[in-house]
Amino acid sequence: MGLAETFGGLKRRHNNNSQSSEDADQTEHDPMEESEDEDDISDSGSEDEKKKKKNRRPKVNSFTQQKLRAVHPILTPKNVIPALIAMAVVFVPLGAAMFYGAHKVEQLIIDYSQCENLASYDYYSEVPEKYLKYHFSKEMNVTAQWKLNTNSSSIWDDYPDDRAICQLQFQIPNDIGPSIFFFYMLRNFYPNHRRFASSFSEDQILGKRASISDVKNTEGQNCKPLSVDDATGKLIYPCGLIANSLFNDTYSILNAVNDTTDDYMLYREGIAWGYNKGRFKKTKYSPDEVVPPPNWIKMYPNGYNSTNMPNIADWPELQNWMAPAALTPFSKMVGRNDDDKLTKGTYEVSIGLHFPVLPYDGHKYIYLSTRSVIGGRNTFLGICWMVGGCVCILLAVGFAIVHLVHPRKLGDPSLFSWSEENQAEEAARLNAKVKAATEAAAAADADTRPKESSSSSS
Repeated sequence: MGLAETFGGLKRRHNNNSQSSEDADQTEHDPMEESEDEDDISDSGSEDEKKKKKNRRPKVNSFTQQKLRAVHPILTPKNVIPALIAMAVVFVPLGAAMFYGAHKVEQLIIDYSQCENLASYDYYSEVPEKYLKYHFSKEMNVTAQWKLNTNSSSIWDDYPDDRAICQLQFQIPNDIGPSIFFFYMLRNFYPNHRRFASSFSEDQILGKRASISDVKNTEGQNCKPLSVDDATGKLIYPCGLIANSLFNDTYSILNAVNDTTDDYMLYREGIAWGYNKGRFKKTKYSPDEVVPPPNWIKMYPNGYNSTNMPNIADWPELQNWMAPAALTPFSKMVGRNDDDKLTKGTYEVSIGLHFPVLPYDGHKYIYLSTRSVIGGRNTFLGICWMVGGCVCILLAVGFAIVHLVHPRKLGDPSLFSWSEENQAEEAARLNAKVKAATEAAAAADADTRPKESSSSSS
């Protein structure tokens, strides 16, 4: 063995030993590096979790991706004309039934806004015909008379303008009811104004002890500008513009006059919606914590005390008023009788005139009505249904005439892109094209192989 081979072998052995030591060094890890790596892994894991949590992508299914099966009806004369006729057959009879039901409702409406200006304190005078509106099953001219009277109660000593009482006498030409509903109606009073409709405290209505900040600063609805009494600094209960403007005309029962013998009773039970029982609650305020709204000074001249603190849970008139109407005119129920029939005769109702309407050209009415299956006397819904049915009939006749006079050749539905037959044919054509392309590629490959073998042999 030569020296070169000996030193060469030693050199190779040294290189191998050095390489193995380097590999051993590389396999040994610093514990700090391991902890850092683990921290990096945990950080990356938490970042992944955060990314997963922040992912708001909807689930992949037919509903979220809007891939549900749908129906694409083809509108042909054979489909459209029978459908229109079927709609007319449904709409016209239902509309006629609604119209008939509304037409059977009997009602009497008297505008008493001008009673304090036109009526006399000495005798009954005829109510102008323009202030009367009525509908009864018996065709008869209904008349009404009015007369002013004075309320002698001492509670009105400080308010002489509110002593006036309007005594309204009216005729009922035939027996009506039961049930009988007694409303007041207002015209040109707009409770749907944004500032008015949002001026109340829901917390107070729910019986909670709402603070001044609650009733003044609640977003969306609050009691501004009537939340706190400026003189005392106390909360107003109930606060807001709606409660402050409570309709306060008073009505008596229907007293029998002339040859009529029996008075007709009206009751407060059931005049408000049933859901109000769960909304309007007795307040938790004590009488010395709150004051009445400014316009309630006639009802509470000395403020609240332990005997007169209002319980809105048992005050259906206030509950009705606290639900602002969407349009004008609107009506609110103040009495009803579901048991007794209102017999033919002459009746009188005494109205305490307290709610002003003339300064803003408003009107107030008494409204006596029965009801039908669909409610009060409102023929609009029935007329709409009948008109809709007639329009369907006219369209069906028009389409039929056009189809008979100028028929149009229809397309083949099987050629639509969503047709199953068309989709099957399209798939077959694609498969044929793919097969042909595959065969062509195989043939071309077979043609090139002999040339390659011949060139390699040469």
